[in-house]
Amino acid sequence: MSRPPAARDAVLDAFERLIVTEGERTATLEATAREAGVSKGGLLYHFGSRQALIAGLLERLQRLIDEDVERIRTAPDGAVAYFVRSSTEVETPLDRTFVAAVRLAQGGEQRAAVAIDEVRDRWLEELRRHVADPTTALAIMLIGDGLYSNAALRAETTEAGGGIATVEPSDLDALVALLERLARADPAAG
Repeated sequence: MSRPPAARDAVLDAFERLIVTEGERTATLEATAREAGVSKGGLLYHFGSRQALIAGLLERLQRLIDEDVERIRTAPDGAVAYFVRSSTEVETPLDRTFVAAVRLAQGGEQRAAVAIDEVRDRWLEELRRHVADPTTALAIMLIGDGLYSNAALRAETTEAGGGIATVEPSDLDALVALLERLARADPAAG
Protein backbone atom coordinates (compact mmCIF):
# COMPACT_ATOMS: atom_id res chain seq x y z
CA MET A 1 0.00 0.00 0.00
CA SER A 2 1.47 3.38 -0.98
CA ARG A 3 1.82 6.29 1.39
CA PRO A 4 -0.64 9.16 1.03
CA PRO A 5 0.39 12.18 -1.03
CA ALA A 6 0.08 14.28 2.16
CA ALA A 7 3.28 12.67 3.48
CA ARG A 8 5.13 13.66 0.32
CA ASP A 9 3.83 17.22 0.62
CA ALA A 10 4.83 17.32 4.30
CA VAL A 11 8.39 16.40 3.35
CA LEU A 12 8.44 19.06 0.62
CA ASP A 13 6.98 21.59 3.07
CA ALA A 14 9.75 20.81 5.55
CA PHE A 15 12.46 21.05 2.87
CA GLU A 16 11.05 24.37 1.67
CA ARG A 17 10.78 25.72 5.23
CA LEU A 18 14.39 24.80 6.02
CA ILE A 19 15.69 26.45 2.86
CA VAL A 20 13.77 29.64 3.57
CA THR A 21 14.49 29.89 7.29
CA GLU A 22 17.90 28.25 7.68
CA GLY A 23 19.44 28.39 4.22
CA GLU A 24 19.83 25.90 1.43
CA ARG A 25 22.96 24.25 2.85
CA THR A 26 21.23 23.27 6.07
CA ALA A 27 18.38 21.55 4.22
CA THR A 28 19.99 18.12 4.26
CA LEU A 29 18.07 14.86 4.04
CA GLU A 30 18.49 14.31 7.78
CA ALA A 31 17.36 17.83 8.71
CA THR A 32 14.42 17.61 6.32
CA ALA A 33 13.30 14.27 7.76
CA ARG A 34 13.56 15.67 11.28
CA GLU A 35 11.64 18.84 10.31
CA ALA A 36 8.94 16.76 8.59
CA GLY A 37 8.64 14.39 11.54
CA VAL A 38 9.46 11.32 9.47
CA SER A 39 12.29 8.84 9.49
CA LYS A 40 15.04 9.21 6.93
CA GLY A 41 13.68 6.01 5.36
CA GLY A 42 10.24 7.64 5.14
CA LEU A 43 11.77 10.62 3.38
CA LEU A 44 13.73 8.38 1.02
CA TYR A 45 10.52 6.54 0.15
CA HIS A 46 9.26 9.75 -1.48
CA PHE A 47 12.54 11.37 -2.48
CA GLY A 48 15.54 9.14 -3.08
CA SER A 49 18.07 11.99 -2.83
CA ARG A 50 18.49 15.69 -2.17
CA GLN A 51 18.40 16.18 -5.94
CA ALA A 52 15.00 14.49 -6.00
CA LEU A 53 13.81 16.88 -3.26
CA ILE A 54 14.99 19.83 -5.34
CA ALA A 55 13.19 18.43 -8.39
CA GLY A 56 10.03 18.01 -6.28
CA LEU A 57 10.26 21.60 -5.08
CA LEU A 58 10.71 22.88 -8.63
CA GLU A 59 7.74 20.77 -9.80
CA ARG A 60 5.69 22.39 -7.03
CA LEU A 61 6.83 25.81 -8.24
CA GLN A 62 5.75 24.91 -11.78
CA ARG A 63 2.31 23.81 -10.56
CA LEU A 64 1.85 26.99 -8.51
CA ILE A 65 2.90 29.13 -11.47
CA ASP A 66 0.46 27.28 -13.73
CA GLU A 67 -2.28 28.18 -11.24
CA ASP A 68 -1.09 31.80 -10.98
CA VAL A 69 -0.96 32.26 -14.75
CA GLU A 70 -4.51 30.92 -14.96
CA ARG A 71 -5.58 33.46 -12.31
CA ILE A 72 -3.89 36.24 -14.33
CA ARG A 73 -5.72 35.05 -17.44
CA THR A 74 -9.16 34.86 -15.81
CA ALA A 75 -9.01 37.59 -13.15
CA PRO A 76 -12.38 39.37 -12.91
CA ASP A 77 -10.65 42.76 -12.44
CA GLY A 78 -8.26 42.08 -15.31
CA ALA A 79 -4.76 40.73 -15.73
CA VAL A 80 -2.92 43.95 -14.88
CA ALA A 81 -4.87 44.58 -11.69
CA TYR A 82 -4.46 40.98 -10.56
CA PHE A 83 -0.73 40.89 -11.30
CA VAL A 84 0.03 44.21 -9.60
CA ARG A 85 -2.09 43.50 -6.52
CA SER A 86 -0.83 39.93 -6.13
CA SER A 87 2.74 41.23 -6.31
CA THR A 88 2.25 42.65 -2.81
CA GLU A 89 1.30 39.28 -1.31
CA VAL A 90 3.88 37.46 0.76
CA GLU A 91 3.68 34.30 2.88
CA THR A 92 1.54 32.55 0.30
CA PRO A 93 2.36 29.04 -0.95
CA LEU A 94 3.67 30.54 -4.20
CA ASP A 95 5.80 33.07 -2.32
CA ARG A 96 7.36 30.46 -0.03
CA THR A 97 8.15 28.10 -2.91
CA PHE A 98 9.51 30.96 -5.04
CA VAL A 99 11.76 32.15 -2.19
CA ALA A 100 13.05 28.61 -1.68
CA ALA A 101 13.85 28.35 -5.41
CA VAL A 102 15.64 31.71 -5.30
CA ARG A 103 17.73 30.57 -2.33
CA LEU A 104 18.61 27.35 -4.15
CA ALA A 105 19.65 29.39 -7.20
CA GLN A 106 21.74 31.67 -5.01
CA GLY A 107 23.45 28.56 -3.69
CA GLY A 108 24.44 27.54 -7.22
CA GLU A 109 21.57 25.20 -8.12
CA GLN A 110 21.32 25.72 -11.87
CA ARG A 111 17.94 24.00 -12.24
CA ALA A 112 16.45 26.50 -9.79
CA ALA A 113 17.94 29.45 -11.70
CA VAL A 114 16.42 28.11 -14.92
CA ALA A 115 13.07 27.59 -13.18
CA ILE A 116 13.04 31.19 -11.94
CA ASP A 117 13.79 32.45 -15.45
CA GLU A 118 10.93 30.32 -16.76
CA VAL A 119 8.56 31.74 -14.11
CA ARG A 120 9.38 35.31 -15.11
CA ASP A 121 9.04 34.41 -18.81
CA ARG A 122 5.60 32.90 -18.16
CA TRP A 123 4.40 35.98 -16.27
CA LEU A 124 5.69 38.30 -18.98
CA GLU A 125 4.19 36.18 -21.76
CA GLU A 126 0.80 36.25 -20.05
CA LEU A 127 0.96 39.99 -19.39
CA ARG A 128 1.80 40.58 -23.05
CA ARG A 129 -1.45 38.82 -24.01
CA HIS A 130 -3.35 41.53 -22.12
CA VAL A 131 -1.26 44.62 -22.79
CA ALA A 132 -1.13 46.51 -26.10
CA ASP A 133 2.60 47.30 -25.96
CA PRO A 134 5.25 44.64 -25.11
CA THR A 135 7.46 47.25 -23.41
CA THR A 136 4.57 48.34 -21.21
CA ALA A 137 4.01 44.69 -20.25
CA LEU A 138 7.69 44.48 -19.26
CA ALA A 139 7.35 47.69 -17.22
CA ILE A 140 4.29 46.25 -15.44
CA MET A 141 6.21 43.08 -14.60
CA LEU A 142 9.16 45.09 -13.28
CA ILE A 143 6.84 47.27 -11.20
CA GLY A 144 5.41 44.02 -9.80
CA ASP A 145 8.97 42.98 -8.93
CA GLY A 146 9.45 46.22 -7.02
CA LEU A 147 6.15 45.88 -5.19
CA TYR A 148 7.02 42.29 -4.26
CA SER A 149 10.48 43.30 -3.06
CA ASN A 150 8.99 46.09 -0.95
CA ALA A 151 6.37 43.77 0.55
CA ALA A 152 8.94 41.06 1.32
CA LEU A 153 11.36 43.52 2.92
CA ARG A 154 8.54 45.11 4.86
CA ALA A 155 7.50 41.73 6.24
CA GLU A 156 11.08 40.95 7.30
CA THR A 157 11.81 44.36 8.85
CA THR A 158 8.45 44.52 10.62
CA GLU A 159 9.30 41.23 12.34
CA ALA A 160 12.71 42.67 13.31
CA GLY A 161 11.14 45.85 14.70
CA GLY A 162 12.14 48.10 11.81
CA GLY A 163 9.99 49.55 9.14
CA ILE A 164 9.84 50.13 5.42
CA ALA A 165 7.14 52.34 4.00
CA THR A 166 4.11 50.39 2.95
CA VAL A 167 2.19 51.00 -0.24
CA GLU A 168 -1.15 52.36 0.88
CA PRO A 169 -4.28 50.82 -0.67
CA SER A 170 -5.22 54.15 -2.27
CA ASP A 171 -1.74 54.40 -3.82
CA LEU A 172 -2.03 50.84 -5.12
CA ASP A 173 -5.46 51.66 -6.59
CA ALA A 174 -4.00 54.71 -8.35
CA LEU A 175 -1.03 52.68 -9.63
CA VAL A 176 -3.32 49.96 -10.99
CA ALA A 177 -5.48 52.59 -12.71
CA LEU A 178 -2.40 54.19 -14.31
CA LEU A 179 -1.01 50.86 -15.49
CA GLU A 180 -4.36 49.80 -16.90
CA ARG A 181 -4.51 53.04 -18.93
CA LEU A 182 -1.00 52.37 -20.21
CA ALA A 183 -1.90 48.74 -20.97
CA ARG A 184 -4.77 49.86 -23.21
CA ALA A 185 -2.76 52.58 -24.96
CA ASP A 186 -1.85 52.08 -28.60
CA PRO A 187 1.96 52.27 -28.84
CA ALA A 188 1.72 53.41 -32.47
CA ALA A 189 -0.32 56.46 -31.43
CA GLY A 190 2.74 57.67 -29.42
